[in-house]
Amino acid sequence: MRIFAFAGSLRKESLNHQLAQIISSKLQDSNVDVDLAKFSEFNMPLFDGDLQSVSGIPDSTQKLADRISMADGLVIVSPEYNHGVPGPLKNAIDWLSRIRPFPTAGKPCFLASAAPGLVGGTRGLIAMRPALSFMGAWISGESFSLAQANQMMAEGKIVNDELDKILNGMLERFTKVTASLQIK
Repeated sequence: MRIFAFAGSLRKESLNHQLAQIISSKLQDSNVDVDLAKFSEFNMPLFDGDLQSVSGIPDSTQKLADRISMADGLVIVSPEYNHGVPGPLKNAIDWLSRIRPFPTAGKPCFLASAAPGLVGGTRGLIAMRPALSFMGAWISGESFSLAQANQMMAEGKIVNDELDKILNGMLERFTKVTASLQIK
């Protein structure tokens, strides 16, 4: 089983990328093949239907779509900007929605977030669900939001044992569902 994972943040010291690395490591420890990307690999122009009419789908969008298509499941770890989805990530979703069939169609998707505040980015994950669901992704009923993330991660691990155990359970359920959906 192959999972494509990335954090929807462009920051070099992103808490969300740190959490994506932790999740990827946990999945790899469970014998899952993980393709972890940096979101900055997919630098794309702002969505513009006129640009698409003239130039088609940007190469960077196609590269993201190809990585998603090659995976059996998807993990997106995203910050919350102003109670919503960060602009660059929403832009990528808008571009991906122009590709048929949707690269996310039928893909189990686990959402997570990390933030220094007390909410942990939950509202951004809620805002992301409609667009991904529209594109046929099977969004896990569970999502993981790490509040006070700047204090809860160190040396590539979650330092709170109870939160770490919760994340382990969520990932175990996500991988079981993802494996069960694979065409035999």
